[in-house]
Amino acid sequence: MTTPGPPTSPTRTKGGELRAKVARLLADRPADPLTIGDMARHLGHSHGAVRNAALTLVRRGEADQSGTGQPEFRANAKTAAAAQTAVISPPGTHAPRTQAATARTTTPAAATPRQTGPIRRAGGQLYHPRELADLPDVEALNRLRDADVPVLLYGPPGTGKTSLVEAAFPDLLTVAGDGDTTVGDLIGEYTQADSGGYVFQYGPLVTAMTEGRALLIDDATLISPKVLAALYPAMDGRRQIQVKAHKGETIKAEPGFYVVAGHNPGVHGAVLTEALASRFSVQIQIGTDYDLALALRIDARVVRVARHLAHQVELGELGWAPQLRELLSYQKTEAVLGTKAALANLVGIAPVEDRDAVADAVIKAVGVKKIAPLTLGKQLPASAARQPPGSTGSTLRGRPR
Repeated sequence: MTTPGPPTSPTRTKGGELRAKVARLLADRPADPLTIGDMARHLGHSHGAVRNAALTLVRRGEADQSGTGQPEFRANAKTAAAAQTAVISPPGTHAPRTQAATARTTTPAAATPRQTGPIRRAGGQLYHPRELADLPDVEALNRLRDADVPVLLYGPPGTGKTSLVEAAFPDLLTVAGDGDTTVGDLIGEYTQADSGGYVFQYGPLVTAMTEGRALLIDDATLISPKVLAALYPAMDGRRQIQVKAHKGETIKAEPGFYVVAGHNPGVHGAVLTEALASRFSVQIQIGTDYDLALALRIDARVVRVARHLAHQVELGELGWAPQLRELLSYQKTEAVLGTKAALANLVGIAPVEDRDAVADAVIKAVGVKKIAPLTLGKQLPASAARQPPGSTGSTLRGRPR
């Protein structure tokens, strides 16, 4: 049995033409919600290329999307106009990969329009691009994808590795790696159907390969090397894997399939093996942009503490410093519980061995006499417990002077 997928020799189109074809198909069937599979079968193109075209239409406001697991697409008031002309995608959007690679490698980087403003990720959060090799990081990752150069992102947890990949690749699938990740979690396994029988449920690796999508292996170095070995044939010149658990079926990667991985050095159990490192031709260090933290209006004193602690980490004097994730969490906690509680929580989330150093840094920068992890106090009197939120504890909401 073979995986249902695109025809073996899909019709080739110039950049933008497939998008017009998808728009025309949607416009011709305005009452029908169409899946990627529906459109791929009708148009004779790969799932990955059709998905990229449909998602670009949605981002342009020229089609509507509903659902997430198997999204459906419908025409809207702008779809008919989009079907009339083929418009080349700007850098960073996913035109079919075979054309995008040729187009971008012949365009000087200086002549490429840059996307420097915030990018809304799939979950709704904003990502603020940073510079990488004289390009916005999202554009650099797209160029690497077009050239099929796998990327390993490494740095402390909370520095934005996953956010960057989500912003760069709207068609992303993610595997959250840990020590319990199995080959079945990547490729698939048999699961019990409602009827009582067993059916083979393909995993994210197979889905990404057959649909030409990007695949993030997050925390890849926490996954057993024996499990990761199942991924390697898909990344090298073979571009295919065998699903031994499903009758030895061969899965071939469609154009657009791309692997990026995340690595957190220093995290207990994280091991970057030579076999894994050699599969990623480009390895990019990711750190926290503390200037961005200031631009996001996070308390400048807390950002100063984080910078100081990060410098100590670089010198090997400390093992932990707040990254952008912790600083954003501080900002949200402060808005809800006040500055004193947010500072206490910042100290409390530090590893035990670094907690005293973090507390000392906070005390010096903020000017409080004492700071300890956020803890529960004694039981409140019944009358106080019944008071509405905000009626007591107002001192928590002011900044220490």
